[in-house]
Amino acid sequence: MDTTLIIEAAYFLAALLFIYGLKRMASPVTARSGIIVAGWGMVIAVAVAFLYGLDVNEKAQPHVWVNLVLVIIALAIGTGWAWISGKKVAMTDMPQMVALYNGMGGGAAAAIAAIELFSGNAQSHGVVVTILAVLGGLIGAVALSGSLIAWAKLDGRINKTVRLPGQQAINAVLFFLALATGAAITTAGVSGEVSITLVAVFFILSLVLGVMLTNPIGGADMPVVISLYNAFTGLAVAFEGFVLQNPAMIIAGTVVGSAGTLLTLMMAKAMNRPVSNVIFSQFGETGDGDDSEIEGSMKAAEASDAAIAMYYANKVIIVPGYGLAVAQAQHKLYEFVKLLQKQGVDVRFAIHPVAGRMPGHMNVLLAEAGVPYDIIFDLEDINEDFAQADVAIVLGANDVVNPAARTKKSSPIYGMPILNVDMAQTAYVVKRGQGKGYSGVENELFYADNTSMVYGDAQKVMAQMIEAVKSLG
Repeated sequence: MDTTLIIEAAYFLAALLFIYGLKRMASPVTARSGIIVAGWGMVIAVAVAFLYGLDVNEKAQPHVWVNLVLVIIALAIGTGWAWISGKKVAMTDMPQMVALYNGMGGGAAAAIAAIELFSGNAQSHGVVVTILAVLGGLIGAVALSGSLIAWAKLDGRINKTVRLPGQQAINAVLFFLALATGAAITTAGVSGEVSITLVAVFFILSLVLGVMLTNPIGGADMPVVISLYNAFTGLAVAFEGFVLQNPAMIIAGTVVGSAGTLLTLMMAKAMNRPVSNVIFSQFGETGDGDDSEIEGSMKAAEASDAAIAMYYANKVIIVPGYGLAVAQAQHKLYEFVKLLQKQGVDVRFAIHPVAGRMPGHMNVLLAEAGVPYDIIFDLEDINEDFAQADVAIVLGANDVVNPAARTKKSSPIYGMPILNVDMAQTAYVVKRGQGKGYSGVENELFYADNTSMVYGDAQKVMAQMIEAVKSLG
């Protein structure tokens, strides 16, 4: 059978599996199977790629076998590392892993571009291919270094947000220098003489640009940043797919890029901010924020009192946040929820699009604990229900429930859609201390007349609530 036919048929099948898998990922009920389907598509695409290095009709050259051995070794190392780290990673560290692996995808695209440009292969295929290699290299390198900075911020290895004087001007200069260097590489490729030094400078500028773009962005914007770099990685892979004339890379990159772009726009909309505002604004800066005086005072409550109030309520809405993930309290929370449901309480979960440290973080967290999908609702589907809720309880969330977003124009989060926890009859906030959120502003919800603060680690607080409810029955 013709090798070309096998390759094209395999890539077509892989493309179908990518698209079908992505479609199934649209629902929490089918997401797991969607990941498996898309995974098989990737297995097929990787397996058939080996046929490119072999000529089944003629004896393969020795260097081809050496390259294949190196590829197999790399696959073994990468697969082993991913399997072990994936098994060991805690749910609180999942955002860091997503950022890290996303960066690796961008780095792989940049590496392909580097090889094609250094060797002159891209230039030998014409100006269009060279331009695509340059653009893919630029975007992939930015995604790599930017994702590594995002990983370091999420992992606590970089705890300070540094903004240089003239930050945006510096970024603009780096960007145009990278573009100019890329244009020089393309122009030089026409004459067939490309300086290795020029290519090296291009990639150094691109990597530095990724660092400079990401370093000033605060933690509150990390979910959008991760999503944005995911789109960058997909776009870079698609460009390099054209360079290598590899249909699977083109399709996979396009799917990832378009999905990442759509998710980024949706999350930015959920924050009522354009994507450019995320990249170029001061939001999320760990400074003083808006320190205008808030009326009222924080009122402390015991975990047992909050538990009893929910036990005798008709309707309870739970708002999970990153503090819940840090405390690893999702299993205790669901145990408590089942006790309430046994009592006949209508319990629902309300998820803000940017809660946590990555897109869908809270959904994954609750799924790990076995919370049924049919009691988990997105902001737009549940926000009107808070007014009818007897009790709303917030666990580890901050900015996404701050009423200042509705009324205080001086607030950095003004205009951001929030969960209407303050409209519930009674609200409880489980929090370790009285600190501010990533936006650096005080939360007006904490001072509201209908709000009480339950201080403590969410894991311990939920254990106390379970004990209090069990003592009633």
